[in-house]
Amino acid sequence: MRDAFKAPELPDDCQPEELDMVARIQLKTLEKDNADRVARHLAMTARLIDDDPALAHQHAIAASRTGGRIGVVRETLGITAYTIGDFALALREFRTYRRLTGSDDQTPLMVDSERGLGRPQKALEFARTVDASKLEPGVRAELAIAKSGARLDLGQTQAALEELRIPELDRNKAFDYSPALFAAYANVLEELDRRDEAAEWFALSDRAVDALHSAYLAEGTESVAVEEELISAPSDADEHATERASFGEFATADSSRTESSQRENGEPDAEHTGSGEHEAVGSESDAPAPGATNSQDAATGDGPDSLDRVPHTHSGEQVTEATSAAEVALFDIEEDR
Repeated sequence: MRDAFKAPELPDDCQPEELDMVARIQLKTLEKDNADRVARHLAMTARLIDDDPALAHQHAIAASRTGGRIGVVRETLGITAYTIGDFALALREFRTYRRLTGSDDQTPLMVDSERGLGRPQKALEFARTVDASKLEPGVRAELAIAKSGARLDLGQTQAALEELRIPELDRNKAFDYSPALFAAYANVLEELDRRDEAAEWFALSDRAVDALHSAYLAEGTESVAVEEELISAPSDADEHATERASFGEFATADSSRTESSQRENGEPDAEHTGSGEHEAVGSESDAPAPGATNSQDAATGDGPDSLDRVPHTHSGEQVTEATSAAEVALFDIEEDR
């Protein structure tokens, strides 16, 4: 019998409206009072993910207790599990999220979770089951970083560099994913002892951050959580203005206040557990993802800036309604030669 789970308290200033609109729409299938609780717990998850990931994870668990059949809830729990290094749980939740939504947008974190479990070869095998050409540019960049990290784990340094040579590795333009992609490329160049080139790409990464910072400030955005993609050119606007609700949807929700959480609409799947005790995931029939059983170090350890940055860039200030990537101007990075 599992230990009783006590949902963390919800402060009065946390209201359902704090949750991203896209996520709130998903919660409409729940009874209103339950939907509001789930929304508030998810909102608290977004608030706390950077400063107190363990507490954020507790809020995500609380949300999953009565909202476990909602995609954004399972996605959120997967992200918080990944953030605290519980990679087995992260894999299970992302698989369920994938089954519920049909989305592959958390593939990078699934690959990186396999790395965190010490299974870089399995990480690469799983990555090959997903058609990267169908992913949004930002997700494709994150996937390339995760695959590159897996190659480094296997001692395949040159192959790690090749994984990063994708169209998104454009030194002339700054997108939300550019700083991390440039830095990952620089890290591998450094591993190959190509230090001058590495220094150049590290500098490009810093300048991309500055360009993006200026772009968001110019738009009047309070936070510069570089998450939504910038448009590289007017003709590409439609293609790159992706309203990824990844962690932005994850922007919040509340769940059951107590262990005796009432499950609306057949709420969370039987696979769910309360605190950190989740049953091992064999291989679920919902997706071709590999299984996971136990967790090791966080992938933030050895893999070159793998995807530890992802959960941190997804905050409650995600793309909500009008502020989309299409509204942000292109920023070319001038070469200082």
